Amino acid sequence: MLKNLLATTILTAALSVSVTQLSAAELKVGMSTALSGPAQALGLGVKLGVESYFKRINDAGGVDGNILKLIALDDGYEPNKAAPNMRKLIDSEGVVAVIGNVGTPTAVVTVPIANEKSVPLFGAFTGAGVLRQVPPDRYIINYRASYAEETAAMVNGLLAAGIKPNEIAFFTQNDGYGDAGYNGAIKALQKAGFNNDVELSHGRYTRNTLNIEDALVTILDSEIEPKAIIMVGAYGPCAKFIKLAKEDFPDALFLNVSFVGSVALKEALGPDNSDGVIITQVVPHYEADLSAVKEYQADIKHFDSSANFGFASLEGYLAAKVFVEGLKKADGDINSETIVDGLEKLNNLDIGIGTPISYSRKEHQASHKIWPTMIQNNAFISFEWNEL
Repeated sequence: MLKNLLATTILTAALSVSVTQLSAAELKVGMSTALSGPAQALGLGVKLGVESYFKRINDAGGVDGNILKLIALDDGYEPNKAAPNMRKLIDSEGVVAVIGNVGTPTAVVTVPIANEKSVPLFGAFTGAGVLRQVPPDRYIINYRASYAEETAAMVNGLLAAGIKPNEIAFFTQNDGYGDAGYNGAIKALQKAGFNNDVELSHGRYTRNTLNIEDALVTILDSEIEPKAIIMVGAYGPCAKFIKLAKEDFPDALFLNVSFVGSVALKEALGPDNSDGVIITQVVPHYEADLSAVKEYQADIKHFDSSANFGFASLEGYLAAKVFVEGLKKADGDINSETIVDGLEKLNNLDIGIGTPISYSRKEHQASHKIWPTMIQNNAFISFEWNEL
């Protein structure tokens, strides 16, 4: 009798373990991002946001019994590391999707791999056109607004504030990232009737360096002193440029796109140089009175009580939230194909940011909204362009 009871207990325990293992299947999601180097603040921020939302979902039982596991590899914001990372994630780790990769130069090499392997690349932290084909690539699905939309918003805001087109100059990274922002601004100027873009000063610097002196000289040699400088770069070189340029252009406006890394830029500038610097954002302020932002704050602190709030981690969090909603819409087994199908079913989804988002087979970008911010008194404040 005792033997039978013991055997029954062991069998019950084994069945219990088996059921637990079945109900907690692992769903691997990859990420190749800058966990080191000059863009690491962005990579670490996005990773934090994604992981904190995945923890929320996993603590609640996962998605249809699947526990989400993020596998993040460091590419240092370098294409020659991002490509092998992407192949390792897909071929060796068996991820069903890749989320939150950071950067345009890295996207240039990871987008073709995602398409080749038929694995979705979702919510990359870049606004470059390589991820925004028309019609869209099936496996490339974006969350954020594009760099062209960010710089177009800058141009329209500056013109509305009374700044003339030929009073605008550009400081950009000498690669696809810089090109994307610059071309978007030029198209906005052309749409406003200005077609003499060759008159505009355009200084450039090399990625992953602080060699901005030649770019600064180019702008200093402008025939017309710029009243606004649109910047498409990383926080290190942008901070150095602003500090030096302010000596000659103390009253100029310095406008940065979201990829600059707002918090890192503010810290690099310091309180003496940061006031009045503008950064466009593709997510709301991380202290906004919005339900998604409050949820984000709570989950970040639950995940890591020492973590600070920021725009990059909020973007990672919101992208993860949308991604999970797509997983919930997947029919049958969750795999690379059903994830794409599930995301394309999302229509007028309210994620708590004050504006609904949608996808379709013809629309692979969830949000087109730009939130302008300005640094004042060592803090980020939201403003409207007409307040300039």
